[in-house]
Amino acid sequence: MDAKEISLNEKKVKPVVDMLNDYLANYHVHYQKLRGCHWNIKGQNFFTLHLKFEELYTNAQLTIDEIAERVLTLGKPPHSRFADYIKESTIKEIDTIGLKDMDMVEAVLDDMAKLIEIERDLLEATDKAGDDGSNDMVNRFMQFKEKNTWMLRSFAGKR
Repeated sequence: MDAKEISLNEKKVKPVVDMLNDYLANYHVHYQKLRGCHWNIKGQNFFTLHLKFEELYTNAQLTIDEIAERVLTLGKPPHSRFADYIKESTIKEIDTIGLKDMDMVEAVLDDMAKLIEIERDLLEATDKAGDDGSNDMVNRFMQFKEKNTWMLRSFAGKR
């Protein structure tokens, strides 16, 4: 299958597919960071953050699958090697072992800000390519992160 089979101009959609693959790489690094935070959280906020990190990584896992399937829908293979994720991602790995609870929250907030920035760029690119399917998907993912950014910032006592 390729983009023209779903009435999209392949040339116009190519930048979207490339951006989606970069987005996929960033999401994988973010996902693993969430797993590390979930596994390694300690302290008074353990019960609250252990559950929140699990909610976020479960959502990230589903998001990753949707992104990869959208890349396939547009006729290209999604990245599937950790070497590619690390190379392509602007989000960097961190060692969550021994990291303080609020430092974990800060790391997750930083990732979400980077992902929202990528999503805003993707929304422009998908609009330009006439790719409403990708646009709707990315917009949904961005709304989830915007809400959770507000919640985590409130938890951390930030405005």
